[in-house]
Amino acid sequence: MAVLVHLIVTLGMLYVIPAGLRLIDPAGLGALARIWPLLAVPGAVCLWLPRGATATALAALYAAATLALAARAPARMLRSLRTPDAATGPLAPAEIAVLTALLSPSVAGTALLAERAGYRMFGFDLDVLALTVPHFHFAGFTAALVAGLVCRAAPAAPGGTTLSRWAAYSVPGGTLLVLLGYFVDDWAELAGAVVLTGGMWAVALLTWREIRPGARDRTTGALLATSAGVLGATMLLALWWALGEAADLVHPTLTWMAATHGLGNALGFALCSLLAWRRLAADRMETTP
Repeated sequence: MAVLVHLIVTLGMLYVIPAGLRLIDPAGLGALARIWPLLAVPGAVCLWLPRGATATALAALYAAATLALAARAPARMLRSLRTPDAATGPLAPAEIAVLTALLSPSVAGTALLAERAGYRMFGFDLDVLALTVPHFHFAGFTAALVAGLVCRAAPAAPGGTTLSRWAAYSVPGGTLLVLLGYFVDDWAELAGAVVLTGGMWAVALLTWREIRPGARDRTTGALLATSAGVLGATMLLALWWALGEAADLVHPTLTWMAATHGLGNALGFALCSLLAWRRLAADRMETTP
């Protein structure tokens, strides 16, 4: 399982985050997106080293980069307070999702630092800390980002507003509830999984029904269709695992979850979504006078 998790996290560090930053704000975050792979290299390298001083030092460099990214969130919030536009205000659903995306890598970076140092932060097992890293790169960063992008785009379609707002609120809310569940109990984590799954299924439905038909080429449409279809299965697995943990029922092992839920979300949802939305953004730039 460790090798697979490391590969997933490496993808998140080196590609997913910089690609996502360009989608959030090409002008304001473009420079950071260009240098992010360099900032992420220490984090990616430390994954493959044994726990110890070298791995910890490299993880600390990556954690510092994620904290610097998180510092962009309050600055963005302050700017949004000065705008009367309800679509970009600090409590607008799409903006909540974007702020969640900016903050989530810092949770992953902090967990990575503790795990590489062999420190059981808040009493969590090192395996739990190791799995927190991919979770907050993908469920935290990518899922919230895509929910925000869908929320911005879907209201243009009839009937898309209510569901898109639900998605943009529930994906960050579910992610936070899952995090709080770590500190409370398995039932609280299950509640978070239910909310997060509902939000992700809303993202999938909106992607399929509202965003995909507007794709200008088959490749973009196929990427959007794949990302929507994958979520149906991967989030069902997440519910199964969370329910099994809470109710002591038969459920997949963590190794099996990494190979199915984790890999499916990383490649089928996150990677395909980002590639599709980058193509959509490029199409908009081409058609803008």
